[in-house]
Amino acid sequence: MNTTEKVILEQFPFWEKAIGTNTATTREDVLVYVGCGTSYYLAMSLAAYANNAGRRAIAVPGAEWLNRPSFFWPDWKNTHVVAISRSGETTETVAAAQKSRENGAFVTALTVEAESSLAKHADHVAASPTHAEEGIVMTVSASLMLLLGMQMIGQNIPASVVASARRLAEALDASLNKRILDRSHFVFLGGGPLFGIAAEGALKLMEMSQVLTQPFHPHEYRHGPISLVDEKTAVVMLYSTDQKDAEATLVEELREKGAIVIGLGGPGDVELSVDADLTLSALVFLPALQILGERVAQSRGIDTVSPRHLTKVVTLA
Repeated sequence: MNTTEKVILEQFPFWEKAIGTNTATTREDVLVYVGCGTSYYLAMSLAAYANNAGRRAIAVPGAEWLNRPSFFWPDWKNTHVVAISRSGETTETVAAAQKSRENGAFVTALTVEAESSLAKHADHVAASPTHAEEGIVMTVSASLMLLLGMQMIGQNIPASVVASARRLAEALDASLNKRILDRSHFVFLGGGPLFGIAAEGALKLMEMSQVLTQPFHPHEYRHGPISLVDEKTAVVMLYSTDQKDAEATLVEELREKGAIVIGLGGPGDVELSVDADLTLSALVFLPALQILGERVAQSRGIDTVSPRHLTKVVTLA
């Protein structure tokens, strides 16, 4: 077992410590979730959850909010910028937080490093410590920041969610076989707040295993991308409780075209139950997607402790 796998499997006690550590924001400004890479995909899911909770929210990549914010939201002074960064040192995110605050926005740092540069440029900090051995690949810290962000908009995270996530990760791990792991094209499908999680799952597998991955909204997949599906394709469907029947119909079409399908919460060649509804399933899915990336990498003899071309913190001169 390498360090990446160890950290994925040992993340759940950190969830237990983070549950209930922060409360919902009382501010009524437009929420602008800002981040890079994994943090941006978390931002997408959090913005969707916030909108569903009756808050106005958008997600913007860190560099875009830093360099051209007016294309996304015109009024600095009526914004609550939630800057997401594991290290709190990501150049674009730290600069975006600093610029936002200088222009009158209220800034919250969402991180696992409470003493970071990002925290110093924020009006408020939401943080919870991560696994000390977490390396380049962002795993437990991603789960923690999503958990903290969901609590920030008033979502209750019950203690039972920890066991739900652990069970799903273990069940997916046990179901993986050569027929799945040898596929050379992985597609991740998720709608609503699950699209950001699908994108994060795709990023995890791609950076860990160097395999081609793509994320899409399920109902968008027929509109062009489906042309790539063949017997080399594996599809990971993140089923949503409000669109399950329609998503299952799409899954059957993809299986007819040669894809093997992992159904998380619904039908597939591998079908795994999920005991959480759409309000919590984004969090429950993350560890399973992390272990999938690790197993695909292992099947190719790739060490995820030192992924090619990647560093733990992206800093720019």
